[in-house]
Amino acid sequence: MNLSRREFFTLAGASATGAVLLSPLQAFYAKPAIAAGPYGNLVADPNRVLDLPPGFTYRRLSETGQTMNDGYRVPGGHDGMGAFPGSNGNTILIRNHELTPSSSNGLSAPTGSKYNSNARGGCTKLVVSSSRTLIEHRGVLAGTIRNCAGGPTPSGSWLTCEETFETNNSKRHGYVFEVPSSASTFVTPVPLTAMGRFNHEAAAVDPNTGYIYMTEDQGNGLFYRFIPNQTNNLSAGGLLYALRIIGSSGINTATGFPKNTPRAVDWVQINTPDPATDTVRTEGFNKGAARFSGGEGIFYGGGYVYFTCKSGGSSGDGQIWRYSPTNNTVELYIEPNNSGVLDNPDNIVVFPNRDIFLCEDGDGTDYILGITPTGSLYKFAKNALNTSEFAGVCFSPDGQTMFVNMQSPGITFAIWGPW
Repeated sequence: MNLSRREFFTLAGASATGAVLLSPLQAFYAKPAIAAGPYGNLVADPNRVLDLPPGFTYRRLSETGQTMNDGYRVPGGHDGMGAFPGSNGNTILIRNHELTPSSSNGLSAPTGSKYNSNARGGCTKLVVSSSRTLIEHRGVLAGTIRNCAGGPTPSGSWLTCEETFETNNSKRHGYVFEVPSSASTFVTPVPLTAMGRFNHEAAAVDPNTGYIYMTEDQGNGLFYRFIPNQTNNLSAGGLLYALRIIGSSGINTATGFPKNTPRAVDWVQINTPDPATDTVRTEGFNKGAARFSGGEGIFYGGGYVYFTCKSGGSSGDGQIWRYSPTNNTVELYIEPNNSGVLDNPDNIVVFPNRDIFLCEDGDGTDYILGITPTGSLYKFAKNALNTSEFAGVCFSPDGQTMFVNMQSPGITFAIWGPW
């Protein structure tokens, strides 16, 4: 296994100071302990799949290679996911598949249903009963590339985001597509070009205004706001903006940004949201927009838009930010600079009236982390199967079931217990 530059210098520094008397391999996998949190310490899974707190249970719902109800195979690359209310107490999940045209386990579909006949990414739909059994799963969006994360809308649709700027088979990629949770077959893919063409990661809708906030998975990415012309018809276009911190035009927020200090912001308009070359973030930065280091998951909850930056902080281990639409301020909420506390945060969800949960996509063992209302982090679940990332964490409408993906080998889990 190759060590990243960050890992190499972390180990080298520890060795030089004598602070950590571990072999390089031990140091690589060492994870300093953090508080157990409200659910207690993790219990080792005898099946070596998921370690969970006492009283919690999981079920494997849908896995790569299984045959779906439409006759196609479950594709790989399970990533972002949203949960929606279905009939009879069922939960509908719309699940992303972060796959490229060369992926061997891509999403199959009729050629006429694909946005790009060469592309193998897209979305699948799962219907899960109130007793947490899988009722059906099928494909609903096909022919896209690297569907990474996304976000649910108040109207019951899923915004799936392409993390790419590729042109393939004469088709431009790097867009947001909308998938209704009510879809019963493959939908017609319509790129929402006004929402920008860039390395999209995730999206969150402010239900009070209909504004859509988006992250960009680049080391010098921006934080975006899209104001639609019609909140229930995103194909009708709108205006794209990037966040600028007042008094700090063009700042790079990766290091040296004060924590827990809300800063007033304004928004610069992106005049060319659908460029032929990858210039959206360059245009925004030239107008003073702030740079964020590896924008990842985003979610609206409790009056804030929370978003993660996987490589922010002096250690490069990640940051959690929150934007207040009411006050029009942005705040660096969490930055431990300790991979044992926070290791490359990715997808995030706000559990109503309770905690925030996020998925790690770091080195070695990854966890689902919880964040208390006071900002303390704790480990809620451990990937005991392999070193793959967690992704797509979300909750059933009744709040009784957590759903989450393990990207490789591609498993969707239901988790429940004494919330």
